[in-house]
Amino acid sequence: MRKVFAFDFDGTITTKDTLLEFIKYAKGRTALYGALLVFLPLLVLMKLRLYSNHKTKEKMFSRLFRGMSLEEFNSLCCNFARDNRHLLRPKAELYINNVLQAPDTEVVIVSASIENWVTPFFADQPSIKVLGTHIEVIDDRLTGQFLSANCYGQEKVNRLLSEYPDRKAYRLTAFGDSSGDRALLAFADEMHYKPFI
Repeated sequence: MRKVFAFDFDGTITTKDTLLEFIKYAKGRTALYGALLVFLPLLVLMKLRLYSNHKTKEKMFSRLFRGMSLEEFNSLCCNFARDNRHLLRPKAELYINNVLQAPDTEVVIVSASIENWVTPFFADQPSIKVLGTHIEVIDDRLTGQFLSANCYGQEKVNRLLSEYPDRKAYRLTAFGDSSGDRALLAFADEMHYKPFI
């Protein structure tokens, strides 16, 4: 039977949340702290589950990146991955590399982070699929909106099923570290919570 290994990215494979790290890298600390201050009330409500995770993240992303060209954004994403390899947990990298050596095995990253900056972290491993949050682009400019649902919670399962619809055709092993991964972990045949810490 085919084996699918599904990994959360932020906190599971990485040591930090890459959204905040990417904002700091692309816009600087001042812009990051300014955005956190502006959206502090929404962030608090989000943590209390009184406001949408999707909307909060989208509003912050829009404030910082709306109007940027896709070429500039993708260049920032590639440079961010290149300059921040230290964010990857060595145990996670080693585990993934070992998994990739096995026959009939596929690795997929299922992340709430924007797909554009997650994918370059695995540029040297093209067989790895990345399912992340998609951004909207019109006339080669970022609108600041998300084209897909935020890949968080149940959406992680939805996105995985869109890629691997025949659930009986594979054995699923899932890895996560937060409440946003619970649905994915519960959906798996085998689950690992915070395995690389």
